[in-house]
Amino acid sequence: MLRIGGGIRTFHFVGIAAFVFVLIFGLWLVVTANEWVKPIFLPGPIDVWNRLSELAASGDLAKDILISCYRIAIGFSLATLLAVPIGVMIGAYRAWEAAVEPLTDFVRYMPVVAFVPLTILWAGTDDIQKFLIIWIGTFFQQVLLVMDNTKRVPLDVVDIGRTLGMKDRSILARIIFPAAAPGIWDSMRISLGWAWTWVVLAELVAATSGLGYRITTAQRFFQTDTIIGYILVLGTLGLITDQVMKFLGRRMFRYAESRR
Repeated sequence: MLRIGGGIRTFHFVGIAAFVFVLIFGLWLVVTANEWVKPIFLPGPIDVWNRLSELAASGDLAKDILISCYRIAIGFSLATLLAVPIGVMIGAYRAWEAAVEPLTDFVRYMPVVAFVPLTILWAGTDDIQKFLIIWIGTFFQQVLLVMDNTKRVPLDVVDIGRTLGMKDRSILARIIFPAAAPGIWDSMRISLGWAWTWVVLAELVAATSGLGYRITTAQRFFQTDTIIGYILVLGTLGLITDQVMKFLGRRMFRYAESRR
């Protein structure tokens, strides 16, 4: 992959990234310390930290994180287990593309938030409804991303398999899927980031637990420090899962890394 101006060492990369975070934190600290913005609209970082510490000490923070992670794990896993094979088939066969791709394109433009009242009618307000929102928000996007990853496999490689007399099933399993796997993994990593958005949406309405529920409750009582604190927690959790996925991808697909 092209990098204009050359690459930088990992140490320098981490240093630049950390500097940006420190810069934003410093700006936040200066603005709130000088009360350029009223605390009810933007509390200071110390106030947010103290509030998160209280929630952590009471156990509420850990409970909210665990329930939201559980909902993401189930909803995202169900979406991925269906999206990957369907996406590969759409990318490999024109008949599958004609049958599934237009419908998938049609549904993915529907706003997920519009499905919230419907999912409550269909599944009630328990965890199944939360799984369904995450599934709707990630499945259709994943199908199209995986389809594109599959289409990027060079036809010359597929033709070699046909020349060797391999059947379609063997070509899919031994040529197309391994070649598309690094891209599919990246697509999963991207859609996992969306899952964090949809779990909050699912928990904002008709929920009694989770990060989104806590944000809604805090909004009712003007607890801005709790809202900002939980937003930061969500960003941290999303960043951690993204970096873990990147790390695992580099280990599983070393052959792809060597070509970048």
